[in-house]
Amino acid sequence: MQQRITLKLLPAEAANESIIQQYAAKSLGLSVTAITGFQIVKRSIDARGRQAWIMLTITAFINEPFIQRSVKKLLLQDVATASQQVIIVGAGPAGLFAALKLIEQGIKPILLERGKDVRARRRDLAALNKQGTVNPESNYCFGEGGAGTYSDGKLYTRSTKRGDVERILNILVQFGAQEKILYEAHPHIGTNKLPEIITAIREQILACGGIFLFEQKVTDLLIKDNSIYGVKTATGDSFHANAVILATGHSARDIFELLHSKNILIEAKPFALGVRVEHPQSIIDTIQYHCAPGKHRDDLLPPASYSLVQQVNDRGVFSFCMCPGGIIAPASTSDGELVVNGWSPSKRNNPFANSGIVTAVEVKDFIQFQKKPSPLSGMYFQQAVERKAFQYGGGKFVAPAQRMVDFTQGKNSTSLPDCSYLPGISSAPLKEVLPPFVYSSLQQAFIEFGKKMRGYFTNEAVLVATESRTSSPVRIPRDAETTQHPQIKMLFPCAEGAGYAGGIVSAAMDGERVAENIAALLEA
Repeated sequence: MQQRITLKLLPAEAANESIIQQYAAKSLGLSVTAITGFQIVKRSIDARGRQAWIMLTITAFINEPFIQRSVKKLLLQDVATASQQVIIVGAGPAGLFAALKLIEQGIKPILLERGKDVRARRRDLAALNKQGTVNPESNYCFGEGGAGTYSDGKLYTRSTKRGDVERILNILVQFGAQEKILYEAHPHIGTNKLPEIITAIREQILACGGIFLFEQKVTDLLIKDNSIYGVKTATGDSFHANAVILATGHSARDIFELLHSKNILIEAKPFALGVRVEHPQSIIDTIQYHCAPGKHRDDLLPPASYSLVQQVNDRGVFSFCMCPGGIIAPASTSDGELVVNGWSPSKRNNPFANSGIVTAVEVKDFIQFQKKPSPLSGMYFQQAVERKAFQYGGGKFVAPAQRMVDFTQGKNSTSLPDCSYLPGISSAPLKEVLPPFVYSSLQQAFIEFGKKMRGYFTNEAVLVATESRTSSPVRIPRDAETTQHPQIKMLFPCAEGAGYAGGIVSAAMDGERVAENIAALLEA
């Protein structure tokens, strides 16, 4: 028989399978020999007390043969000669998982990605980091795998109602992710591992007869009688299909402008804006694991993370995309605009911890700054802040920065600590960079965060501007049931760029949902 139990173990105990087996036997009142094996169902850390514990939920096999965990395989079809085809604009998580789902349904996907494949993309990222030159089509936001490929690979989502999280994680394991993402409370792949997984998915799509094209930037939509039948790209090529999925991500501003120019309905939506905060990882470890000052955390514990939220004058301020053992990266998509993001390698072994700290930006906040308010007002507001950050950084994507306490006291930082941001940082008054309501909200929030995490509020922490691409400032509306655009038939806005999902898993689930809806409509 099999029985599920939860164990509370010291880190060293949780790292030893034979000890886990002994505790399982004791918990069940059985001899150790009765436990033939176990599968981990969930693993989390309880660090609320002085001692950090590993909470382990397992399925114990009792007096029966132990069966290793099996990963469910996709049932993919050969779609090389399929009569029905769907164009997918964008090869991020939403686009890739939509393609796999379409193949399962016997429909041929045509993926059009404006950027380059992951291997070629690395060279453009190196040029951005080392030389301060950005390729507007190949960067941290654009290219195979989308922004998620080089943005840490966190797989934690609360969007369970949008789809089957377990299925998404199983698919990632099938294409090369470690099995532990199936049971970790906060699963993470790592930026260094994701490119191999993305490549494997692309190769599978091609093997099934799908089409996957790079450096094909969509510049026009082919519409007749309020129904889309294809797209045109910057190369002059036209592609025709039964439906079009827009999975273009949160930074494809040209797509929003294209839709607006064609009088296709789009909407301004709230987003969030702020800075990326970097501490020495040792400070966060000391706070979260209650280490004695100067003492290193238990090597069997991962670098500590945090999640913070604070209401300031009826406006939420919260941590976003926290990266323990991580690096701050330039996420700009155009010259003259400065955007930062964070990522971690799979081992999370860098000496710094960084997180976006952002505040809500409501539609009313940016409409007032536009002479002629439009659905693109939030995008223009976002862009203006990024341009100011670039100006205050001094060019070449050097980022304006300030020590945390100095920021709250309105003081210029006479010096800056070491920082992982490769293009470099320059001391600047971030009060001049950020909108006043953003600055004042962050100013108060950091002080409150310091009360929640003793040691967090320190001048050893540096704030780097700007964290502005947390989500899309534009929503492409769609029918709640069919996910089809209410104005243009067979046009399917999807995931982050459409304003309906954020993060790898939720975007992947949304891609699958859209693909399922298309299959149902084509079958009807």
